[in-house]
Amino acid sequence: MASKPTVVLVHGAFADSSGWGGTIVRLLETGYSVVAASNPLRSAATDAAQVRALVDSIDGPVVLVGHSYGGVVVSAASVGARNVRALVFVAAFAPANDESAATLSSLYPGSTLGDALRPVQLPDGDQDLYIDQERFHAQFCADVPDDLATLMAATQRPITAGALNEAVTGPQGWESLSSYFLIAGADRNIPAPAQHFMAERAKGVVREVANGSHAVFVAHPDVTASLIDRAAGESA
Repeated sequence: MASKPTVVLVHGAFADSSGWGGTIVRLLETGYSVVAASNPLRSAATDAAQVRALVDSIDGPVVLVGHSYGGVVVSAASVGARNVRALVFVAAFAPANDESAATLSSLYPGSTLGDALRPVQLPDGDQDLYIDQERFHAQFCADVPDDLATLMAATQRPITAGALNEAVTGPQGWESLSSYFLIAGADRNIPAPAQHFMAERAKGVVREVANGSHAVFVAHPDVTASLIDRAAGESA
């Protein structure tokens, strides 16, 4: 019997790899090896190159999972990677050539992220973007407990404005790989219609959490792990 693939989890903006904790526990319990990558959140191209280097270092098949902006990263990182068997997009962007996270989030009304952002000017002229801690719970993770939301707000990792606005170029992984989409129906960062648009374009398998926030992977680790398991099984 073939061994299970390694699952590589890539967080997005305003989060970190610890947010995958509940999902990791469930995957480990069912026999997967798991790596939760640390996404630099500096540039779509360089972030993808770093994740690709990690993927290339893994022996055997990989299921690559991205949350939010992490979807931009995994889609680019998977292009030409011989060991990537499937992609899983968790409330995530799946851009096509010349699209950015910013352009996709504005395709449909409903995102309130712009008003919640607090910029920090960087020496190179770019900006680090944080979500206002007072608004973090409602904006990012409305379906997690108050104490966890407070912790997530305090430990959030910023993304550069440049990364959010950087358009990808060339073919993307979802165009040739089996793709699975966990859609957060109450997402205030990426409106659910935009998530459905990307899933339909990719001819992906869809599962939706009707009242799921943008942090659906934190609030619903069982559902997240189940979809990853399905992707692994169907792409073996």
